[in-house]
Amino acid sequence: MVCTILTWILPAGCFDRAVNEATGSSVAVAGTYHMVEASPVGPFQMFQAIYTGFCDAGGVIFFVFIAYASISIIIASGAFNGLVAALLKVFKGKARVAIIPVFLTIIGIASSTIGLFEEWFPFIPVFTGIAIAMGFDAIVGLAIVAVGAGMGYSGAMINPFTVGVAQGIAEVAPMSGIGYRLICHLCMIAVASVFLIRYALKVQADPTKSLVYGDDISARMSEEDVQNAPFGIREKLVLLILLSGIVAVVYGCKVYGWYFTELSAVFMIMGILSAVVMGWGFNNIAQRFENGFTNVAMACMMIGLARGILMVLQAGNIIDTIVYYMSLPLSYLPAWLSAIAMLLLQTFLNFLIPSGSGQAATSMPIMAPLADLLGLHRDVAVLAFQFGDGLSNIVWPTGFAAIMAGLAGIKVQKWWKFVIPTFLGLFVTQCVLMVTAVLIGFGG
Repeated sequence: MVCTILTWILPAGCFDRAVNEATGSSVAVAGTYHMVEASPVGPFQMFQAIYTGFCDAGGVIFFVFIAYASISIIIASGAFNGLVAALLKVFKGKARVAIIPVFLTIIGIASSTIGLFEEWFPFIPVFTGIAIAMGFDAIVGLAIVAVGAGMGYSGAMINPFTVGVAQGIAEVAPMSGIGYRLICHLCMIAVASVFLIRYALKVQADPTKSLVYGDDISARMSEEDVQNAPFGIREKLVLLILLSGIVAVVYGCKVYGWYFTELSAVFMIMGILSAVVMGWGFNNIAQRFENGFTNVAMACMMIGLARGILMVLQAGNIIDTIVYYMSLPLSYLPAWLSAIAMLLLQTFLNFLIPSGSGQAATSMPIMAPLADLLGLHRDVAVLAFQFGDGLSNIVWPTGFAAIMAGLAGIKVQKWWKFVIPTFLGLFVTQCVLMVTAVLIGFGG
């Protein structure tokens, strides 16, 4: 509705377009913005845009449906529970502080590659219990899951729900810039590990230093409960199937130029093979796919509605106008500072649109051509998007801060007291990584 009203207020205009010979994508040509005849969107046309948005985003929507449902089957197999149990038997005594970077990395890699975020929620009570049993506190357990998942999304290499969607909309080749994204993820893991280990050691030495000291943290799964999780041949085979699927996705995208059609097939094969390994029958498998579709329906609706917003902006010929006026103040800044400004914009935008796929569908049609006008590669715009989207999800109240804190039995105010300094430290790290991306000519 707001965008429909804007088509009656903002002047219609557009840039000339040219084909980028290196990427084959259509890009806006700087300095060619000009006014065109106004075409304001009426109320009836606005409602039509919802339908056309769903149709236009059909490829993304159906891919998210299939990929999410397939991943939910892998989660339901209990393979991750078994992996956690096996690792806990290795880390004992003083060495237990090593659990923090280890699990931050494991959770981060899973989030970075196959897009796990909400799927980690059931693990929050598990890690809360583990952290308490090891002499830490509930905040340490929650932070391992929340910060790990947030960094996984921020430093995502091939996350199909964020980077994959954003690169598709920005007309950037799949897997583009994967090496630098991995470096970014490792840098964030190192910084986050310092924050978490310092706090954990402080609590271990003096429990009264805990932010939740004296609070009733009960009904948590104990370490013994976790260690009893089975990790037999079936669970190991499921993890092998998952690893093989990730390798296939990386290889297929790089060598054969796979996109949503092929990637959907790989995810579905992973899910079905995992279910067969677990010995589930056909009806059971079908029902689990149905449940996965149901659980992700809201996110898919947001993708379609967000694309409907784009349809309104395009019909009113104001999207280039928005890009043009956004670029004016940034054009007076050096490229490295413009990159930081893009990161700030995406971080605040995540307050309004906490869905990664939905935010990509809304912001990338604006941010990608804005990068063109600023002389930056579109991969820099995608990097700003994933930085701004991933980590702030664990801070913003419109994201998952309250939900995660509730699952850990922690008051959200106490969670913020811990996570905001950690978030700021990681945000500074992201700013440095954005500047570095500009200086090295990141992209492609």
